[in-house]
Amino acid sequence: MASVFRSGNTRVVARQVRRALGADLFEIEPEQPYPDDYFETVAQAQSERDQGYKPPLRATVDNVASYATIVLGFPIWGMTAPPVIRSFLSAHDLSGKTIVPLITHGGYGLGDSLSVLATHAPTVNLVEGFSMQAPQERQTIERVTDWLDRLGAPQ
Repeated sequence: MASVFRSGNTRVVARQVRRALGADLFEIEPEQPYPDDYFETVAQAQSERDQGYKPPLRATVDNVASYATIVLGFPIWGMTAPPVIRSFLSAHDLSGKTIVPLITHGGYGLGDSLSVLATHAPTVNLVEGFSMQAPQERQTIERVTDWLDRLGAPQ
């Protein structure tokens, strides 16, 4: 099982699936971490998407050939798969493998994420996966900021 995390929603689902299946878990991480600030991450991810940039990965799966099926977990960023998913798919020979998407999103659905998977891994068997709406980090930040503003708290 390979997953990318930001707010923790995908991590929770991925860990539950890993426990249920007795699967290995590999966290997909860029070599240079995304900013801690949500809005900075959104801007960077949008820029990377628009430029077709695939950020270098911190690590790859050494023994990917030993897996027949990969549950690929990721959140939707800007109506698509995060740039590191494109990097992961490009960095591994997944020919003939079955990919099961496990996708969390903030309410706007899957966007073009499935076509990203099909385009960047054309030789895999892409099967119907699992998706769920999870709490939006942006909405949480905005609600907390509004509350702090009402309190007159410095930010």
